[in-house]
Amino acid sequence: TGFFIGPNLIVTNQHVIKGGVQDEFIVSLYKRLPWYKARVIASDEKTDLAILEIIEPDEIIENIVPLKFASTLPLLGEKLFAIGHPHSLYWSVTEGVTSNVNRRIKTPWQVLIQTDTSLNPGNSGGPLFNMEGDVIGINTAILGQSGSIGIGFSIPSNSAKKVIDQLIEFGETKRGWLGVRIQDMTKEIADVEKLHKPRGALVAS
Repeated sequence: TGFFIGPNLIVTNQHVIKGGVQDEFIVSLYKRLPWYKARVIASDEKTDLAILEIIEPDEIIENIVPLKFASTLPLLGEKLFAIGHPHSLYWSVTEGVTSNVNRRIKTPWQVLIQTDTSLNPGNSGGPLFNMEGDVIGINTAILGQSGSIGIGFSIPSNSAKKVIDQLIEFGETKRGWLGVRIQDMTKEIADVEKLHKPRGALVAS
């Protein structure tokens, strides 16, 4: 699944387009024709985002209204809904709530929204909406290999938007680099260092 974010531009997950031949894809707006060719503008593996562009847009494509990103995180318990193609069941809508907004399950580059909105293979790259119809997140992962067990994860729209803007402008994501490796300050380390209590972070190298 993916969705339009601008003229001829589609956002989806990087893992959805990974392994494509010559970075060219076929995009379907409906279960029936027409089909459109699209090319990858840029992708970012760390945040699992990718941007595609329709190669030969027609009147149908040009009249599509892009979805709007929400500017804030959802509240805990806030009602959310997803639209996607789980297990190739086109245009499936599922509903749930925000379970958490600060989950790290893949890489330190991703702080994800956790939701009990039912997400399955085929929902990846699709939108997670708030009740205003704004995209609050981009669905990216589920807990459980075969399908939803009520724990799904989405890239928050406010952080996704920053990456998307850089991918469109620069063709890559630019990140600051501190040059150190840090780890949590544990009680054991604090005791060795004779600290009053464990706090902060330890520069390991």
